[in-house]
Amino acid sequence: MGVAADIVIIVVAALVGALIAQRLRQPLILGYIAAGIVVGPNTGGITVGDIHEIELLAEIGVALLLFALGLEFSLSELKPVRRIALFGTPVQILLTIVFGFFLGTYLGWPWTAAVWLGALISLSSTMVTLKTLMSRGLVGTLSSKVMIGMLIVQDIAVIPMMIILPQLSSPETGLPLLALAAGKSAIFLLLMLYIGRKLLPWLLAHVAQWNSRELFILSITAIGLGVGYATYLFGLSFAFGAFVAGMVLSESDYGHQALSDIIPLRDIFGLLFFTSVGMLLDLSFLVENLGKIFFLVAAIGLFKGALFFALAVFFGYSNIVPLAVGFGLFQIGEFAFVLARVGLETKAIDQDMYSMVLALSVISMVLTPFASALVPTLYKVKKRLFQHEPLQTENIPHDGLTDHVVIAGGGRVGQHIAQVLTKLNLPFVIIEMNYQRMMECKDASYPVIYGDMSQPTVITASELQAARVLLITAPSVVTSQAIVQQAHLLRPDLHIIVRANGADQAQTLYESGIYMAVLPEMEAGLEIARQALLHLEIPVAVIQQYTDAVRQQLYAPIYQTGNGHQLLAKLDNIKNMLEISWFTIMPESTLVCKSIKDAAVRTKTGASIVGIIHEKKFISNPQIDYSFQEGDLVAVVGNQDERNAFKKLAGI
Repeated sequence: MGVAADIVIIVVAALVGALIAQRLRQPLILGYIAAGIVVGPNTGGITVGDIHEIELLAEIGVALLLFALGLEFSLSELKPVRRIALFGTPVQILLTIVFGFFLGTYLGWPWTAAVWLGALISLSSTMVTLKTLMSRGLVGTLSSKVMIGMLIVQDIAVIPMMIILPQLSSPETGLPLLALAAGKSAIFLLLMLYIGRKLLPWLLAHVAQWNSRELFILSITAIGLGVGYATYLFGLSFAFGAFVAGMVLSESDYGHQALSDIIPLRDIFGLLFFTSVGMLLDLSFLVENLGKIFFLVAAIGLFKGALFFALAVFFGYSNIVPLAVGFGLFQIGEFAFVLARVGLETKAIDQDMYSMVLALSVISMVLTPFASALVPTLYKVKKRLFQHEPLQTENIPHDGLTDHVVIAGGGRVGQHIAQVLTKLNLPFVIIEMNYQRMMECKDASYPVIYGDMSQPTVITASELQAARVLLITAPSVVTSQAIVQQAHLLRPDLHIIVRANGADQAQTLYESGIYMAVLPEMEAGLEIARQALLHLEIPVAVIQQYTDAVRQQLYAPIYQTGNGHQLLAKLDNIKNMLEISWFTIMPESTLVCKSIKDAAVRTKTGASIVGIIHEKKFISNPQIDYSFQEGDLVAVVGNQDERNAFKKLAGI
């Protein structure tokens, strides 16, 4: 079967490796690399026959990887952290290259290899960092924003590195070639920005009109790979062209759909790339150089971690952010593989250096989740040893907070509550630890504190001792319990209203001492039932009595025995209860210009008129000689049949 058999071996091996990595809570790419090691030429057993053919297919994976990166690229994502991302990241890359140069020189490597080492170790792992953030539920925090912003700039920096670094081997001829490459890149970018920006979205617009997803996916793939191949023929990098094509499409109306469609294809070919990376790892080289590898991992990790920490502090970030950034970005990333492959193909680096960089990358990636898990513990130690850092607050009243509502959680629920309290001119403050949501609250001019409500310092900042009520909107019962515990230490008598998912969670929270648990699903069900009962013309007072009874029973199922069940049983018997309804006298009504006496409302319908609003003036218990006028609002008291009879009499 030739290369087809090799692909089958790789896919099956990658599946096994990915399952193991997932079980160990590691990024899947580590499983792919491990699978490549197992089926590579340096180990026994089942071996891929033609590695070169797999490497050629892997080049498509690199192109699609950068094409998807271009589709995901957005300057808006850099806006909240643009200073450290756009200015701090280049500084980090340059300083790391300098550090790598001295490290390589210390190890006795040629100066070109030392520069390559610095460039390779300057890149951190987007995939591993995102996986770690997602597994710990930290996506959206300020720390994650800083890391993602810096990673985006790092990933973009791969493109000029792929153009510049291969020219270092021959400086005499390299500079003219570099200038030529820079000129070609500028021409290509101009063509793509001015022609491609119009042509590619126009093409996709016509394809989308046929409503064929298969044709749309084919078009997206053809654009990414086709533009990449065009740049290759133009004398530039295949991957560079794919990245620019993705960046151009990201600004069109079809960018999000293109990204969602290309991701599965990118992942499949990316699997081939990362597996081919593992195939080239020589285990015997790893064993022979184990001491040197661990020394380099430690040296690079400490330097990069300290550098990221220092940059975060320099750009004004405090609290846990510098620690999180330092421990989150110390590793060597997957784009180092891409860059190293370029160096290997152009003979700028040798096989030993490639194996060294590969080993350093894999080990540092494996260490990342464990290092990131240390951040909260180290931050607690830091707070004990050093003076407390001020919390970030926005829109807090100058005269402080008193007799106010504390809202723990600034998501959709918290912001909706804030909107209601703002309209009623009631004081409140929001506590939110997701930086993006905190910025949303700030932009809406809501008083907000950035922090974790379960921490004593944040509770103190919220002035909880002077608050009237605490509202917890977080869906996690563990989070809610932690907040309740800390709040009751300060205010045992404070009324706390929380959000709960299910009756079991509500019961657990009640045992913690809360005042009320709100079940969103049950509230939705109650509202639907209320609307149905209104359409069945059940009196509003009875409906309200029913909903109140259900809530008072902790949202117990309404079919259980108790007051709620008894109330439901009475619904058939309460349709004849008296209720006030308001009716508008329309121009075509038979009551226009008739008096209450002449219309014989009471005699004909049994209903009584208890009020009329005429030209914005309210008339209570109108006299029998009052004549109805067009536009009058008439308040009618009676049971359902009597009110219906009045509607018929009035021709409404």
